[in-house]
Amino acid sequence: MTDSRKYDCIVVGGGHAGAEAAFAAAKMGARVLLLTMSRDTIAAMSCNPAIGGLAKGQIVREIDALGGLMGEAIDATGIQFRMLNQSKGAAVQSPRAQADKYQYKDAVRQRLEQADNLAIEEGIAAEILTDPNGAACGIQCTDGREFAAPCVIVTTGTFLKGVMHMGTTQWQGGRLDEPASNELSDSLRTLGLTVKRLKTGTPVRLDGATLDYDKVEIQPGDETPVPFSFLNDAIDRPSIPCWITWTNEAIHKLLRDNLDAAPMYTGQIQSTGPRYCPSIETKIVRFADKTRHQVFLEPEDEARTTIYCNGISTSYPKEIQDEMIRLMAGTENAKIVHYAYAIEYDYCPAQQLKPNLETRAVDGLFLAGQINGTSGYEEAAGQGLLAGVNAVLKLNKKSPLILGRDQAYLGVLVDDLLTREIDEPYRMFTSRAEYRLSLRSDNADRRLTQIGRSVGIVDDIRWDRLQTKLADMQRLEDFLKSTRKDGKPLWQLIKQPQHPLSKDIAGDADIMRLGISGEVANAVLIDAKYAGYTARQEKQVAAFRNLENIKLPESLDYHAVSHLRFEAKEKLSALRPFTLGQAGRIGGITPADITVLQIHLKKNRQL
Repeated sequence: MTDSRKYDCIVVGGGHAGAEAAFAAAKMGARVLLLTMSRDTIAAMSCNPAIGGLAKGQIVREIDALGGLMGEAIDATGIQFRMLNQSKGAAVQSPRAQADKYQYKDAVRQRLEQADNLAIEEGIAAEILTDPNGAACGIQCTDGREFAAPCVIVTTGTFLKGVMHMGTTQWQGGRLDEPASNELSDSLRTLGLTVKRLKTGTPVRLDGATLDYDKVEIQPGDETPVPFSFLNDAIDRPSIPCWITWTNEAIHKLLRDNLDAAPMYTGQIQSTGPRYCPSIETKIVRFADKTRHQVFLEPEDEARTTIYCNGISTSYPKEIQDEMIRLMAGTENAKIVHYAYAIEYDYCPAQQLKPNLETRAVDGLFLAGQINGTSGYEEAAGQGLLAGVNAVLKLNKKSPLILGRDQAYLGVLVDDLLTREIDEPYRMFTSRAEYRLSLRSDNADRRLTQIGRSVGIVDDIRWDRLQTKLADMQRLEDFLKSTRKDGKPLWQLIKQPQHPLSKDIAGDADIMRLGISGEVANAVLIDAKYAGYTARQEKQVAAFRNLENIKLPESLDYHAVSHLRFEAKEKLSALRPFTLGQAGRIGGITPADITVLQIHLKKNRQL
């Protein structure tokens, strides 16, 4: 093998996970190969043309704070920005943006092409190569080419043995007009990994020029968009509206009368789909009392060439899809550009991973994205970044980057994957994060940029910007605590919901004279309002960390632990948690089981 085919790290797959993995690893100085079926589909938005959303927006902010790609890419290519849950507290407010999906993938690809240490090759991986010790040492492509590297990151999305469904029609594919990757699944099985099946789907796309916009409700973006990236002060791109329409009883009758043509209900599709993003056929069965369901009509590009119908993903045959569109207000005469379809694909249950996303079975083999049973661009991108970082840390013989549940939504995501038995595509929600008061979208940079700097993916520009922000925040906080009005420090007054300062701190004349930006003023205001809550939460975090610091030996024989329930022995033996804290989060494990484990560890001097 020639030196030109030897790398430090190989990333298989050019989706959102693969892009972040390759970018992060290259940024840390590793020689990286990104293997993708096509350069033109790197970071393609195969489903919803949007980034962020409830809890997902927090993940994007975290990716950005750590030095990743996604936040900057959506700021540069977004066509509508909205801060969700503005009427609620800052802890559950989440940024979301519609993207020009063509500009978005181009922006990501260009960043990758310009990155030092990063090569891009087109091809399909067929086999993970291993050395005599069973460790990963490279890949072989379907065309026979081989590439060597001591670390391989697999980020194959929905391509592993993908089978697409539209009515009774089935065909192999990873997404629309792209082939499946069949051989790699068999290679993973041969290496000892368990491989299962999941299902997802996507709705129709309509010709934007054929809709009747007078019959649908307009949904504008925010007047003052908030950027995703902490490197940007403002969004200066034009905003394009979305629209809302609804299904109706005629559509529901059509779908109910034709369930025998829906692969979800004929037995043709046997895999489990995402519970929180169900197909329209699942909705009309599961919520039979509902007379209508909301459908968001979302432009896929700045020119409104095509419209994504968010809310009616389906695998019905074309003729049923045609009739459904004809029966919906505003789309009666719309032309379908791409029909909806469902897809089944292989994935590897994530309990087979270490907390650094490296497989337990094969040293140097990492998995990230939908191959781990997740859904969504954001969850995939976050895993990709962590896998890329941890691959390089492993190469450099350094401790892995493992984010705690108290540090980031990304920490919650990875921990959930390792401790939950996933039987449907995993999606992040704010309710999954028990410390969400501290894991806000506004403070992701303060939580994580220091960590990104310590592992080498945060550059001087981002670091210096954070230092300036922290200094300004301290300056404003000192001013608020030392300045009194009506006998009380301003720091106390801004905590009162009805006080004028609490509603517009950035517009106060005295504060404006300090030269403080609106972002900094808002951050200080939120900190002040949440100070009491976060102080109480810190006590919970301290107790949480005590259990997280107690490591469980990988060789621990749970069946030999006296007084441990049989169900607990079985579950702990199967999932093999890395800490006592993780053990406590496994479904079916009780506080009494944790106490038994603690006693066992002390008795055997393992604690």
